[in-house]
Amino acid sequence: MSLRIIFMGTPDFSVAVLKALHEAGHEIVAVYSQPPRPAGRRGLELTPSPVHRAAEALGIPVLTPLNFKQAEDVERFRALSADVAVVVAYGLLLPESILTGTRLGCYNGHASLLPRWRGAAPIQRAIIAGDSETGMMVMKMDKGLDTGPVAATARVAIGENTTAGELHDALSETGARLMVEAMAKLERADLPLTPQSDNGARYAAKIGKDETRIDFSKAAEDVHNHMRGLSPFPGAWFEAEIGGKVERIKVLHSELASGSAVAGTVLDDNLAIACGSGAVRLTRLQKAGGKPLDAEEFLRGTPLIHGMKVG
Repeated sequence: MSLRIIFMGTPDFSVAVLKALHEAGHEIVAVYSQPPRPAGRRGLELTPSPVHRAAEALGIPVLTPLNFKQAEDVERFRALSADVAVVVAYGLLLPESILTGTRLGCYNGHASLLPRWRGAAPIQRAIIAGDSETGMMVMKMDKGLDTGPVAATARVAIGENTTAGELHDALSETGARLMVEAMAKLERADLPLTPQSDNGARYAAKIGKDETRIDFSKAAEDVHNHMRGLSPFPGAWFEAEIGGKVERIKVLHSELASGSAVAGTVLDDNLAIACGSGAVRLTRLQKAGGKPLDAEEFLRGTPLIHGMKVG
């Protein structure tokens, strides 16, 4: 036996779940993804999403409606006669006509321990907040934003130096296993649902461009969490004057360090930077237009020397 599944997802994060459900023997009757977007240096080429490309490689038909405001798009969805829709980072709030458009409803794979970090950027927000743990949850969707009853949970530790990119990959693989387990239970009519509480709910707002500049006047732990929470994308950055020119430098990896001085002061020749309290050491960096480099290699071409001020 297998379920007839509509899969709905867009970014790399969702691909592992799609592949796992396919490998588990379920019939993926269609994949929905966000429409191809402009890409390339000039933005002239329309590029399908990672999920779109993965579905085509598996021979699964792909649909890319802009939204579900057109009656024909809703009718096409319902005409697929699916048992269930699996939604992982699709990128659209689904209307009730879609939430009720399959026999068993829509189940979402969400990258947090709900109700904490409902919303668009749960991975980044968990790290920026200094959380030591997060996880994946499978939830039956309702009309609210990540408010539906929870069907399955898997917890994932966040290390002291874990970046958003590293956590993204770990949660993607965890989410794939968890969704396969949840769909197996749903197929047996043995998937329990536990209503969410609103106690402890926090909203994971999308990361804004105005949040990406590093503020070394904050405590070292907050600076470190900010940098790793935005690594590798969109990237936390600072500016430094190098050879009479102000350059923007993105920090990809860091660690807590010791030392004190005026915030933003380079404390040694190994890229320890003073913060409002404590210090951070920058261990992997990238200049605008350059490639990511470990600190030792970066310093060969970019002299950020003891006593300099950055920010």
